[in-house]
Amino acid sequence: MNEIIQTFAVYALPILFAITLHEASHAYAAKYFGDSTAYLQGRMSLNPVKHIDPIGTLLIPIALYVAGSPFLFGYAKPVPVNWANLRKPKRDMAWVALAGPAANIVMALMWMALAIFLHAWQVEEPFFMRMAQAGIVVNLVIFAFNLFPVPPLDGGRVMASILPSKYAYQFEKIEPYGFFIILGLLFLGVLRYWMVPVMTITHQALLIIMSPLTFLLN
Repeated sequence: MNEIIQTFAVYALPILFAITLHEASHAYAAKYFGDSTAYLQGRMSLNPVKHIDPIGTLLIPIALYVAGSPFLFGYAKPVPVNWANLRKPKRDMAWVALAGPAANIVMALMWMALAIFLHAWQVEEPFFMRMAQAGIVVNLVIFAFNLFPVPPLDGGRVMASILPSKYAYQFEKIEPYGFFIILGLLFLGVLRYWMVPVMTITHQALLIIMSPLTFLLN
């Protein structure tokens, strides 16, 4: 029980930040490109309560963790976007979709910077370093997972934006089954062949970006 409480304490803040800024970024991008649906519904907000789904964000991940599941799965309330309201729907769909993962990259960089400062300042309290490391991992996971090219994930939206219209129309037909496809791939362990390479490459890229700060402080 103590281990569960400690893990929850370490991961709670990084997960809340990651989910909130991811969803809020979608809303900000949608409004910028012409759709105010999320804004009018109060979803263009940094208030975590606006984005947390009690079942998808809390109950399912906690239940899977307690049950010792080999994989964790969860989701937030999707930001409502009326794609037809965008100034150039097919093009702008990709930018709105990419806004969420982009926010996770920014947050991963911020957590990485915190870890570098903690190490440089020789902070002895391990809790803060564990939280910083958790922040990096959480954001990399959300980044890679959401870029998987299956609708309704962000990667699926980007793929639909890139494909020629006739193929995009056919591709988008799988969206009602996307949740079950993703769940099946997670259960079978197939999704790791996407997650691990994307997370590894992204992490190495972030380390390169942060290398000047690491050099200056060390």
